[in-house]
Amino acid sequence: MPISRRELIRRASALSLSAAATSTMTGCGDDGGGGGESGGTTGGGGSTGSEDSTGDVASTTAVDESSSSSSGGDDGLPRYEYDGEPGPETMFSHGVASGDPLADSVILWTRLSPDGDEAVEAFFEVALDPEFQVRVAADYLDSSPERDQTIKLDVEGLQPATTYYYRFFALGRESLIGRTRTAPDGPAERLRFVVCSCASLAHGYFHAYRHVAARADLDLVVHLGDYIYEYATGEYGDVREYEPATEIVSLDDYRARYAQYRRDPDLQELHRQHPMVAVWDDHESADNAYRDGATNHQPMTEGEWEDRKAVASQVYAEWMPLREGASAVIYRALPYGDLMHLIMLDTRIVGRDEQPDDLTDPELLDDPDRQLLGMEQEAWLENELANSTAQWKVIGQQVVMSEVILGENPFNADQWDGYRAARGRFYELAESAGNVVVLTGDIHSSWAFDLAVDPAGTYDPDDGTGSVGVELVTPAISSPGFPFNASATLVATNPHLHWMDPDQRGYVVVDVDTQRVQASWWFVADVESPEGGDESLGAVWAVQDGTNHFVEDDAPAEPPADPPPLAP
Repeated sequence: MPISRRELIRRASALSLSAAATSTMTGCGDDGGGGGESGGTTGGGGSTGSEDSTGDVASTTAVDESSSSSSGGDDGLPRYEYDGEPGPETMFSHGVASGDPLADSVILWTRLSPDGDEAVEAFFEVALDPEFQVRVAADYLDSSPERDQTIKLDVEGLQPATTYYYRFFALGRESLIGRTRTAPDGPAERLRFVVCSCASLAHGYFHAYRHVAARADLDLVVHLGDYIYEYATGEYGDVREYEPATEIVSLDDYRARYAQYRRDPDLQELHRQHPMVAVWDDHESADNAYRDGATNHQPMTEGEWEDRKAVASQVYAEWMPLREGASAVIYRALPYGDLMHLIMLDTRIVGRDEQPDDLTDPELLDDPDRQLLGMEQEAWLENELANSTAQWKVIGQQVVMSEVILGENPFNADQWDGYRAARGRFYELAESAGNVVVLTGDIHSSWAFDLAVDPAGTYDPDDGTGSVGVELVTPAISSPGFPFNASATLVATNPHLHWMDPDQRGYVVVDVDTQRVQASWWFVADVESPEGGDESLGAVWAVQDGTNHFVEDDAPAEPPADPPPLAP
């Protein structure tokens, strides 16, 4: 049985000490859950892991913006009216969110908290300005008790590379104003986004989310998973208590945990100000999950894994602002004009075989039949990369892809090191595609790698010869890193690892233009204090067009001038 991440980090630290002395996209699971794979399809605006649609997400088409009123008068759209008894003041206590933007559409999300369990009539509106003088979409719709009173809406007919503002009404109450942005269509000169992951509420406060929310210059936020944690209070971290206090297993458990997370003011503000593109990792279900089980799942006391996995998938679909399609399929692609093709993978659940239990057995690690992505997702990825015309192919996924040796053996069986044949096939695809940038979370620390095919052999760390791309690993929002400094040992024994920080929390700003992709690591202080969280620059690395090689940069790029204002 593979060891847990906590035990992995403890052992790694001990060893380091001794060594030192489409058109419409579909996405995640529908209400039914489940764990089977589903092959991908490609459309004009985006591509996804499935062509099946759940039909649970409402859609609306925006009006022609040139015909919208600029004075708040008659724009031909309905306006909210309500003359009944006001609903509870906590009606919108879980905030608003947006996600999965395309050039002409975006997902909007909220959750209602009425006094009863009945469906509630709600109203939304979208505008080009935070004062809602130039509205482009508005309509009535109902919440769904079957989906935990969440509302998810696909607003179509929008303009590319445009910032919009939105809000909801229900039972006479009004939500906070949200802000979102569509993707570019065709030529694009620059994009700017944040990469983040691993938010353990029990280990502290989400100061990093607050800093990201305050950045008006971002096009989106890419979240690589461990958005929630499944543990009981005090089981892993003791700064804040969980709701429910027990480990989450049932449908009501998972819903309650997401509801607690979404009442956090810093996470709410992040969602309110920026669209999010997210994938799950393991803690959205259970630690060290794979297709047929998880280290932190005990069938004798917690029921069948398929049932728990289905529940976790269902609640993720309800609470996250992503497009839904085939059950439990979250891998998908979003085009950002001719500059960036954003491909989001599921290296955690849909196709993954169990982690190997012996990292000293090369025959096991190199077994070509062992899967990480699964055959259908891998074929879909091959098609995405082969047909991409974007300059940069940016791939968001969960676990460290690069080879990492600590001592004489691979570092972690849960990473791509435990699935070396699958990694070799990916490297072949990346070499053919060119300009591949991999985004990674999961490991609660910061790393900058070249994707070297043979790190100890043909790879040249000075110029990147033998590399097929680069990989950046984001630190955790609040989850704990390595308790002792493993950086020196890891960098010394892995020539393709240019830089590492083992334990600081924060996020990465990725700045993309036609010349290079630059990654700036930002760290926050004192996540255990509600008043803490000052941020500082950790490191800056960049890959130039056509080089597949990270080089340290002098300073982070200046943000674009005069970004659209944040939502008030």
